[in-house]
Amino acid sequence: MPLLASRVQATDPASLPAGACVLIPTETAGPFPLDLSENPTFFRQDVREDQPGVRLDLRLRIIGAANCAPMPNVRVNIWHCNANGEYSGYNTAVGKTFLRGYQFTDANGEAAFVTIFPGWYNGRTCHIHFQVYVSSMYAAISQLTFDHATKNAIYAAYPNLYPKGADPLQPSADNIFADGYTYQLATLEPNPDTGGYRAALEVAVQGEGTLGVGYLEQQTAQHIQLEQSIPNPTAAVATIPFEVRSPSHVRLELWSVHGVRITSLLDSFLPEGHYAVDVDRAALGLAPGNYVYQLTAQNAHGRFSDCKVLTVIE
Repeated sequence: MPLLASRVQATDPASLPAGACVLIPTETAGPFPLDLSENPTFFRQDVREDQPGVRLDLRLRIIGAANCAPMPNVRVNIWHCNANGEYSGYNTAVGKTFLRGYQFTDANGEAAFVTIFPGWYNGRTCHIHFQVYVSSMYAAISQLTFDHATKNAIYAAYPNLYPKGADPLQPSADNIFADGYTYQLATLEPNPDTGGYRAALEVAVQGEGTLGVGYLEQQTAQHIQLEQSIPNPTAAVATIPFEVRSPSHVRLELWSVHGVRITSLLDSFLPEGHYAVDVDRAALGLAPGNYVYQLTAQNAHGRFSDCKVLTVIE
């Protein structure tokens, strides 16, 4: 399925660099963002929990506006209301966690989620919030929406799941999208593989790759340096290089995108130095897909960690 490209359309294209991209418009996080980074519950691909609704497979591709190249290993958070227009964590859903989660982008800059098609509530058109956490100094917060007729056709086809019926508000009449939503309009089409729908959006954020780091990243870099696995993607064995810059108790763990720890690759006290750990796809029984590896160092200065994505192919 093609992704919706956030490419520049201007009156004078010659004045723009080749391949220039348009930054995703910044929108409010809304009254319902919660802090997904503080609770490991939200590191998951399937965010549905027990919520009824039509399955939606959502794919966001993150690119750097400086060169339109994919941005791997950045965290993407999503959150949205349920079929009745309610958010977890608020009002009657205090303490609930449904329809919230985060993933890390792969080598192609893509993060994938399994959710339900959102409902709507008075004053807002149907939408999904997302945050691209590039570093502790910069996070792009925005929202996406869908074609009005296609969206309402879903509501009409499943009245038992969406009791509020058709969404009366066009995106152009929504205060958030009234100034334009060209670069926030996700594709939306049936997904024959699941019987539900699939959606995609390409999002341009500030930067080129992940060169812009913030305070937290600088602090972590004083103690550990985690590198991208080699090769990536891999069909057999991948090597994870890393450096320990302060004597520390070091753990290297491999996680599925569903938030399940697969194995501990290393758990030991290490002096300063360069190290490498192999991930044997066959020995671990890894199916094709994306996996997150996390390096954590505990020492007298505190606890420091970093994550990256390893992609397994056939």
